Amino acid sequence: MADQINSLEDLQAVVGDAATDAAVVEEAISLAEPQRDELGRSYATGKRKDAVARVWIKPGSGKVTVNGKELNVYFARPVLQMILRQPFQVAGVEDQFDVMATVKGGGLSGQAGAVKHGISKALQLYDPSLRGALKAAGFLTRDSRVVERKKYGKRKARRSFQFSKR
Repeated sequence: MADQINSLEDLQAVVGDAATDAAVVEEAISLAEPQRDELGRSYATGKRKDAVARVWIKPGSGKVTVNGKELNVYFARPVLQMILRQPFQVAGVEDQFDVMATVKGGGLSGQAGAVKHGISKALQLYDPSLRGALKAAGFLTRDSRVVERKKYGKRKARRSFQFSKR
């Protein structure tokens, strides 16, 4: 406890001019440790609507596998394939990572959104310097919109039964 700081002068003596030094700022940014397993992969869970995706990324040639199938076989629509490629384009790391994902629940659109969310989170865990670009694009935020539940006395969530005058 001898190194205790009791006043502003003590703090300035300890810190010195390093607070304005660019190297200290760079070091603070790089404090976020990359999270990788023993195989060099990063793992993240992505969610959208009712779909939940488990995503692993590792350095590779850009091969994407979803539930054991190729990207263009599982997601046949070009729009869904484009959704999955967005995180790589924003981060500027296209065709540098292999993706292995398993996804359950929801429909194809929700599953594509869940895989995109998982890829974004895994990229950020693999290389924390990509966080700024992914966050600015809004890919790290879980889209919380889900289907509204059906209410009693209604035909659907909000639609009423047809009114009959007679």
